[in-house]
Amino acid sequence: MSGLAASLLLAACGGTGSGSAGSGGPGADSGVIEATTGQCGGAWQLPGPGPHTFTIYNGASDGTDVYLANPHTGAIFAQVEGLGPGTTDPMTVDVGSGTYAFECVTEDFNPIFGPAETVSGHVAGTPGVLPVTSADLVPASKQYHTYVQAGLATLVTQVTTLDGDLRSGNLTAAKRDWLTAHLTYQRLGAAYGTFDTPSTDYDSEIDGRPDGLPKGVNDPGFTGFYRVEYGLWHGQSAAQLTGPAGTLVRDVRQLQSAWPSLEVNLLDMGLRTHEILENALEFQLSGHDDYGSGSTLATTEANVQGTLELLSLLHPLLVPRYPQLPAVYTALDSLQSLLQGQQRPGGQWVSVADLSATAHEQIDAACDQALTVLAPVAVITEPRLVATP
Repeated sequence: MSGLAASLLLAACGGTGSGSAGSGGPGADSGVIEATTGQCGGAWQLPGPGPHTFTIYNGASDGTDVYLANPHTGAIFAQVEGLGPGTTDPMTVDVGSGTYAFECVTEDFNPIFGPAETVSGHVAGTPGVLPVTSADLVPASKQYHTYVQAGLATLVTQVTTLDGDLRSGNLTAAKRDWLTAHLTYQRLGAAYGTFDTPSTDYDSEIDGRPDGLPKGVNDPGFTGFYRVEYGLWHGQSAAQLTGPAGTLVRDVRQLQSAWPSLEVNLLDMGLRTHEILENALEFQLSGHDDYGSGSTLATTEANVQGTLELLSLLHPLLVPRYPQLPAVYTALDSLQSLLQGQQRPGGQWVSVADLSATAHEQIDAACDQALTVLAPVAVITEPRLVATP
């Protein structure tokens, strides 16, 4: 997690269950905060404002999440997540004036608050963030579902056009229409399992790479957009590509048919705002996913658009919880501007391989900055159970 996420949410998000409590440092508390299925925190004290490190011990028989929160508002100041049974982890927080209590969430049990402690005065500390519940995320997930459904309808039309280009032998039109369709797909935020089902990984079929296939780009299992791209830009004939294009149309239509019954994982709503661009940095800006068209900068720009769409859906939840949200839009605007600057008249894009060293460094730095300020979004929008004080 970035330093920004830690300061916002709140220091100590490790939850590794390593069994090591650490030395604490200045302001460290000597008492152990114990979480069990029946009580949370026990007797504890805050000697005053300032940095404090608590030792969190999970005495329950299941994994436990422990939060330091305001018991009146539910705002979270610090957290240790995924703490294994019988293990300890440190929780560090800058305590300010206000009321604090530990909240424990153990698997298969209702969350509970422990005794509260109040720090008097007017000292600022780590800001609290109001938790987001599953119910809070449902409207955004429904809107996202509708957005993807509309995008898939457009995509079916576009890949059908691409297939028609190849059946008529028009390779020039096929190259143009391949890029149009591929960018539509990339705007849907397909990274990291959006289109996975228990029986089918549609993303691997539609946009899978040949990595790991026995014969690489020549393997029969290499299908989808990248298979068609490879053929279009490596001298394959229209007749050779009608089979892969027809398979692409079939797979997109199957995804369109399956999508209405698929549920959007609420946990992934905020996570994907970061992972779409993380995926782009690894595979697009590196040039890894350039199979001949030189369009990975265009793909990254489509990924920025997909990220902005998700942010627009989460915006009502983020505004009161993330003061640095304007910095997210500034960073994405900067990245998008740098990417669009590499599009030439006539719609051609500069390939990553042909970028100047300076331009490449600027784009990579802008993407890194966007990822840094996006990191807290996943933590803030993680759906949580809320205890009743």
